[in-house]
This record gives sequence, structure tokens and C-alpha cells, in this order.
Amino acid sequence: MKWFWTALLVVSSLSLLIVLFRNRNSLEFLRRFALHLILAALALYAVNYSGLLSGWEIPLNVTTVGTVMVLGLPGVALIAGLKAVLF
Repeated sequence: MKWFWTALLVVSSLSLLIVLFRNRNSLEFLRRFALHLILAALALYAVNYSGLLSGWEIPLNVTTVGTVMVLGLPGVALIAGLKAVLF
């Protein structure tokens, strides 16, 4: 039974990738998403290791990168403010 679910996952994932790469609009969406993801991670990395927040470190995890990816640089300020108030 485990092999069945694994095979179903692989086949459905490959089908999804085929559909995504055939449609030009979805490829543009994937590029934009990847660019925002990389820029958000780089922004958090730069804030952590530049010394702007001395003694603090904002972790690079899914939640923080997602917040910065959606909100941009105000997301970094939001996370820093939450860390100051809550922790």
C-alpha cells in the first residue's frame, strides 16, 4: 500500500510540473516567486549579519522568510518589533 501512495505522489507531481512548464504564465509566476523568496532570504541574512540589530538574530525559517516575502522590508521591521515586544 505504501508503494501505491508513493507512486501516486510521484505521478501527480510530475503531471503538475508538466502543466506548470507548458503554460507560459505559470512559468513567469514561478520565476517571480523564486525571486521574491531569494530576495527575502538575502534581506534577512543581511540584517542578521550587518549588525543593525546588535545582539539580536532573526531566524531564517519558513515563517520569517514568508513574512518578508509577502510584506517586503516592512516585514523585517514587523519581525524585529515582534521580537522586541514578545521576547
